[in-house]
Amino acid sequence: MSRYAAPGLAGLKAYIAEGDFGPGDRLPPERVLTETLGMKRATLRRALDVLEQQGVIWRHVGKGTFLSEAADDALRNGKAEPAANNTVPFPGNINDIARQLSPVKMVRARLCLEPAIAREAAINASAAAVGRIEEAVRGCEEAEDWAGYEAWDDELHQAIAEATDNPLLVSLFLQVNNQRRGVANRNVVRATERPPRTHTSFVEHRTIASAIAAHDHTWAHDAMRRHIGSVSARLFGEI
Repeated sequence: MSRYAAPGLAGLKAYIAEGDFGPGDRLPPERVLTETLGMKRATLRRALDVLEQQGVIWRHVGKGTFLSEAADDALRNGKAEPAANNTVPFPGNINDIARQLSPVKMVRARLCLEPAIAREAAINASAAAVGRIEEAVRGCEEAEDWAGYEAWDDELHQAIAEATDNPLLVSLFLQVNNQRRGVANRNVVRATERPPRTHTSFVEHRTIASAIAAHDHTWAHDAMRRHIGSVSARLFGEI
């Protein structure tokens, strides 16, 4: 097993810090990173999400992942000022924002953004993007525990955002999704060790994926809106 393998974020940071990378350099593709670091792609993507929020990296859809101009400081301090033209300025500390959000406010934010993202994904998704979405749908269904399910669920929603081929929408999604996980971790208690085979989200995920694959933007928008509403009602009892 790679010495970088666990934990994922620490391993990725060590790989970058010890590698021959400078500001503006492109990191290897995800496929290469997963093999080098010895971690699953879902774990790698969650680590990359954190590094993007900290200002260590920035991502350009279709071109790759790059180190920011402030990467060295960010790796030492855990955060950095956004580099011009590379990252979207973030309004305050992300952990502070998560603590201020109620489940209802978090869901309302998702309802504003994610159905629109699904709509754009249906319009713009390539065959490869649809394949990544369908892979994540299967990953959710085959997860052996809730942690695995949540990792694949993150992968699914990020794959949908990336299918828009719009880096601004991807960046907005990543910020909202980070908040979503923070709120869920504080408020959600699981009654079982793993998702039941009849888990409602499985069917909802497949519906969303089918709509995007069919390039039916209205169906995709409405399916995502129903999915978010269903999850909210199930977890929090309200929308």
